[in-house]
Amino acid sequence: MCDYSLHDVISRPAQVGDRLITSNFRDSITRGFAAVGEPNVAVCLLPGIEIAFDRKVEVDPIIPFFRKRNLRAQVARFCQVRTDSPNAHHDALEFPNGTVVLLTRLSKGQQATVLQLPATHRGEKQLHMRKATTPEFSV
Repeated sequence: MCDYSLHDVISRPAQVGDRLITSNFRDSITRGFAAVGEPNVAVCLLPGIEIAFDRKVEVDPIIPFFRKRNLRAQVARFCQVRTDSPNAHHDALEFPNGTVVLLTRLSKGQQATVLQLPATHRGEKQLHMRKATTPEFSV
């Protein structure tokens, strides 16, 4: 899924192995992930997708002249917060220590790799593949 403010941006779903970069998008008030080499295409993550950043994650300060905050973590799981509020940012990352950070707060230009899709998504795909490759027998 992509945050509400990215609905007017060209997007595609994330895939295992995708190289992502935190980006601002034209005609949008939010920050999200783009594929490296595709700066105008938002890469939408499903809740449960796990990603690994190249370096420890940095978060922009709420007050612009303060320093960026280093989260001292490089692995995160995508999640959504405040889903009951339609006009709020929902896309977030949960880090191993329990910290949850909105994608819009991530510092621009950080690169990450999609490690794995959520288990339910993988299971559906495997079930579909199993049905497609299992021969049907008639009695």
